[in-house]
Amino acid sequence: MSQPSDSVPVFTPDDDGFHAHMRGDDWWFTETAWFSFHQRERALGGWLYTLARHNIGTISGGAWVWDATAHLPWEVPYSSNLTALRLPPELDLRDATLPNGVSVRVETPTMAYRLGYDDPGRFTADLRYEAVLPPRPLTAGGSTFGHSAHFDQIGRVTGTIDLHGEAIDIDCWSMRDRTWGRRPEDRPRQAAYVTGAGDDGSGFLAVTNTRDGTDRISYGFVQRGDSQISLVDGERTVQRDPDGWVTDLHIDAVDASGAQFVALGRSVSRIVINRHSFIDINSLVQWEVDGIGTWWGEDQDMWPVHRFAAAKRSGDWSILGSRR
Repeated sequence: MSQPSDSVPVFTPDDDGFHAHMRGDDWWFTETAWFSFHQRERALGGWLYTLARHNIGTISGGAWVWDATAHLPWEVPYSSNLTALRLPPELDLRDATLPNGVSVRVETPTMAYRLGYDDPGRFTADLRYEAVLPPRPLTAGGSTFGHSAHFDQIGRVTGTIDLHGEAIDIDCWSMRDRTWGRRPEDRPRQAAYVTGAGDDGSGFLAVTNTRDGTDRISYGFVQRGDSQISLVDGERTVQRDPDGWVTDLHIDAVDASGAQFVALGRSVSRIVINRHSFIDINSLVQWEVDGIGTWWGEDQDMWPVHRFAAAKRSGDWSILGSRR
């Protein structure tokens, strides 16, 4: 990662690989690589996710595929969330078949990747990701990612998955991200990671922090064609059903030029992922974007387990920032 004169980090080809020179001896130094995909006609969403901790020699993650038939990880079409596999020290993330079943190969540094997953008879994937613009660097230390190096990127995902013997074509625009830095497991706070993209490669990202029942946007951007502009303020408002699941969303934001960005979303399917001390209730969302049309993306609705449990026991979902 380079650091130009304006102090905004730039993703370089070296950042496609692991960052051995930055690890030190920190137990919690972590590297992640996440790619999402979906098939809108079936309300089907999917992730390929890898989390590596070289200093303790482990790799975790795997793959999730969900649709509208179920939301619990043991009931969705596919879920494999491995926790502590041995990480081969010589593994190179730029061309690797990982112990968690995910494979990644760089085609064009920072821009295009071949992706795979291998669990024959249950779920396999042969996908290609290609971006329009370079990865977007996180510039807000107050976001849920703190001061870890973090990049987000909208790209087109094409190819085929095989789900329990059924071949399903994938052709969508989705988000990926890449992080490295300190990520302890006892760090949860309520937040959301919200994405959407259209068939022309336009899209948005809004990362929020919850304070006093309000989800303020701390970081994000709007991408239109070959241009991007930061979101500088705004709010995520949600409606929840009696079980606490997000059903409808409203993003009302302001970009760096002062223009308003408004998107109304509807959750069409979801999965609950337990990630150590917090849960991630991740919805596939159909968006209606003001003045543009229909986009598709995700709403990662995240909070510490104890907060969700307290709301469930009391029936008071207002502590989760809901508006009903």
